[in-house]
Amino acid sequence: NIFLSTLLPEINDIVELKITLHIFCAIYQKRSYPRFVTFRELLNNTNLMNSIKEAAESPDIKLRRALEMATKRGTVLHLVLDKNGMLNDLYFLNNNSGKQIMTKIRSGELILNGLKTDKQAAVEPIEDSPDIFTIYEQNIGMLTPMIAEELREAEKLYPINWIKDAIKEAVTLNKRNWRYIARILENWTTEGRSNGTHRQDSKTDPDKYIKGKYGHMVRR
Repeated sequence: NIFLSTLLPEINDIVELKITLHIFCAIYQKRSYPRFVTFRELLNNTNLMNSIKEAAESPDIKLRRALEMATKRGTVLHLVLDKNGMLNDLYFLNNNSGKQIMTKIRSGELILNGLKTDKQAAVEPIEDSPDIFTIYEQNIGMLTPMIAEELREAEKLYPINWIKDAIKEAVTLNKRNWRYIARILENWTTEGRSNGTHRQDSKTDPDKYIKGKYGHMVRR
């Protein structure tokens, strides 16, 4: 909705539009963490490069310029990392997840395999668990501005592992919507949890979270 109502009307360069749409698609299709695309990935995409090919200018120059335009517009975040003495351009979506990943990489908290900033020591890469925004997108659905705000509010009220576990439980029970997840968190707050983790129960009633006081708010 934000793209259609705000971003799209501002883009008047067809190459920038094509590159932007391709980055959206490529990143959302990835299941690894963190999610990003590189300049080399885009350059090696034959269909994409053929779509912006013109005799007067090489595709790689047009690609670089379009990426600069998208970065300046604030659509994507650009990070340059070193790999064996060669610079690599990484592009992230300019959303909460992308900003958090960029911060972690720059601070050295998250080290990508074989890639490092000037400030990062050459140490073995570490694994980092995905944030709640990424987990929601991967398991529940598209992250709308309203849902993103709900998740931010939930971060203030509940431990991060609670939110992640609530999403997992909702998926297990095939109740893929935020209201159901929120109801799980409310129940854990009032009823408590066993050692801080939700109890694994093969006889769990999938409707147990919609039978209470706020049950009418939860969509089946």
